[in-house]
Amino acid sequence: MGLVEQIIARAKANKQRIVLPEADEERTLVAADQVLEQGIADLILIGNPAKVQALVEKNGLKNIGKATFIDPENYEKSEEMAQLLQKLREKKGMTIEQARELVKNPLYLGCMIIKTEGADGQISGALSTTGDTLRPALQIIKTAPGITCVSGAMLMITETPQYGENGVMVFADVAVTPMPDANQLGQIAVCTAQTARSVAGFAEPRVAMCSFSTKGSAKHEVVDKVVEATKVAKELDPTLKIDGELQADAALVPAVGEKKAPGSDIAGHANVLVFPNLEVGNIGYKLVQRLGNAVALGPILQGIARPVNDLSRGCSVEDIVNLVAITACQAMDAKK
Repeated sequence: MGLVEQIIARAKANKQRIVLPEADEERTLVAADQVLEQGIADLILIGNPAKVQALVEKNGLKNIGKATFIDPENYEKSEEMAQLLQKLREKKGMTIEQARELVKNPLYLGCMIIKTEGADGQISGALSTTGDTLRPALQIIKTAPGITCVSGAMLMITETPQYGENGVMVFADVAVTPMPDANQLGQIAVCTAQTARSVAGFAEPRVAMCSFSTKGSAKHEVVDKVVEATKVAKELDPTLKIDGELQADAALVPAVGEKKAPGSDIAGHANVLVFPNLEVGNIGYKLVQRLGNAVALGPILQGIARPVNDLSRGCSVEDIVNLVAITACQAMDAKK
């Protein structure tokens, strides 16, 4: 069974309630029908009823009636949600009139449903920008305890079984925070290890904090940041198996790791790579994907108290189905 199949199987075994706030978008609705047919998750669909019905008929969708539907313009809990949203944002100057308008926005409404424990996670982005997806999540759900920044992890399914977990690696940050400081980078390491457990199914994440230096082989302030970030991660999670700074070959290749970082439990055996900034992470995963013919699954947003994930606007139906399963796995972990 491949990694995607394993993720879907875990989602089926413990069904979570996932909000799709772009239900009147065709790919999203077709994906929702497949999710419901396969029993991957329970769905809350937010959208215009007339548009949804037209798409159901156009695509011959047979399972969509199993979902809970919400019309954001005529939701019986709108006033209750608006009152709570205004209270949550009153220190930022939000008025009740502004809150009433915002809860008509499906992305805000979905996050309010999660906040009031009516759902476990949300996915958007087929129509919306990353900023539009993240804004309500950060305003309403906020970041997880001890975490102040959001990051994006990528599952890399490679054709090199000698590395990672039978060829599977987790890379971060590849999507969100351009230039993390040492504290943020340490947080990203902890969050990525959690993603490796909850989504990739790693029994033991082994985190390498990557740099162009291994154990002091080069001196530079950016190397110092990685060293400090490693300390931060250990303080946040004393049980975490992590080491740094390590060059990529020292992190992955046992013979190189033994030579460059003797005595390290991580060198040569890493299955999670944390990069010093977004530029490196984004370039790195795309090089592995294109030159190494790897499958890149994600990005998976991490650091939010309850999972909210972002699709590419060029996503496929399959992408949406897979991300529902991923979000469900994150939601299980968030409840622990």
